[in-house]
Amino acid sequence: MNIYDILNQLNISYEEVSHKAIYSYEDALKENIASKIDGVECKNLFVKSKTKYYLIFIEANKKADLKALSTKVEDSRLVFASEEELKNILNLEVGSVTPLGIINDKNNLVTILLDKELIGQKVLLHPNVNTKTISITLEDLIKFIENRNHSYLLF
Repeated sequence: MNIYDILNQLNISYEEVSHKAIYSYEDALKENIASKIDGVECKNLFVKSKTKYYLIFIEANKKADLKALSTKVEDSRLVFASEEELKNILNLEVGSVTPLGIINDKNNLVTILLDKELIGQKVLLHPNVNTKTISITLEDLIKFIENRNHSYLLF
């Protein structure tokens, strides 16, 4: 099943825009994506502890405090996961990281950490490819995460 089938099945409405491949927040700024679609630009960080994986979904202009987040999730020190782990677990490439990648996490290894300041807003994220961006509400993203039987935490 692909992302669009799941979004439609869950009655999640979305807007979409196509663009050049995005590998970083700087690339997104150059493409001026925020002017083409309604929503808050967000970034995604794939991190791990000694025993667990997390995907941090946060407003793009914020800095993720990994030390504070490790305390929040009551886990050991968080570090960035490798490109190989990203590929093996979420079947994603660098630049395409998105919470929607959990459709490929068959073993439910990843917990999504969501910026609580995004509640009530539309957020921008990739639909598992970095040449498109979609806009959905954070509440609909949570509906998607719950439908995929994954854990999440608002921080």
